[in-house]
Amino acid sequence: MQKVEDPMTPTVQIEGDAGRVILSGQFDFSAHREFRQVCESLIANPEIKEVLVDFQNVNYLDSSALGMLLLLKEKIGAASKSMALVNCRDTVKQVLEIACFGKIFTIR
Repeated sequence: MQKVEDPMTPTVQIEGDAGRVILSGQFDFSAHREFRQVCESLIANPEIKEVLVDFQNVNYLDSSALGMLLLLKEKIGAASKSMALVNCRDTVKQVLEIACFGKIFTIR
């Protein structure tokens, strides 16, 4: 019997003027609605200056996840806020490097 992954539920932490979106599990198209909702709430918050996307608990991401990150970067830029990808594990880092995301995003 195949194990079905639980859908990813992003959680948000506010730390001063930074909003951290904590992802876990598989970051793919099934997560797009929840991801967009939490990110839009941070973008709409005037006290948030930087959005951190935290990959500490992500074990997989696909091309739709990369697309979601690009759209988020566009929206954040339009709102005059900054963004960084943080706590990337090796598997996630490899995907980001292959996609040349290091040239587009701040990765810490």
